[in-house]
Amino acid sequence: MDQSEDQILAEELAALGAVAGGSGRLVRVMAKLMRKNVHEVDLLVPLPFDDAVKRVSGVLGKEGRTVGAVPTDSEEDETIRIVAGGGAGGLNPVVVTARVLKADGHTSEVWLRAAAKEGLIRQRVGEKTAVRLAAQLSRATGADKAGG
Repeated sequence: MDQSEDQILAEELAALGAVAGGSGRLVRVMAKLMRKNVHEVDLLVPLPFDDAVKRVSGVLGKEGRTVGAVPTDSEEDETIRIVAGGGAGGLNPVVVTARVLKADGHTSEVWLRAAAKEGLIRQRVGEKTAVRLAAQLSRATGADKAGG
């Protein structure tokens, strides 16, 4: 079953609230009311599709844990979703979704999206996480930004 970013973030924040001795249920409700900081980056990766999928999976796998399967319709399209830690002390959960698309035989496109809930103090955790991971992917593959 595919969960939305908002559902995943609410569950992650509720789990943190419960660990801190709070009410997970109350935190879950509050998380649904919080605004979301989202940032997207497009990359052109100079790797064949299968190698690009392995590279993106490796970079994201080091940053967080995989959550939920994201179904795809094609053999030239792979989506990877993780929850990483961001913000002060890495305590703010960030849902990162990377979609790898086959561009041609030697090149792949990567669409990277990071989303996090924002409290009263804007930390832009989604934006910072997307930019940081895009930089890691670019260094790892020699990719250039195609947009974002």
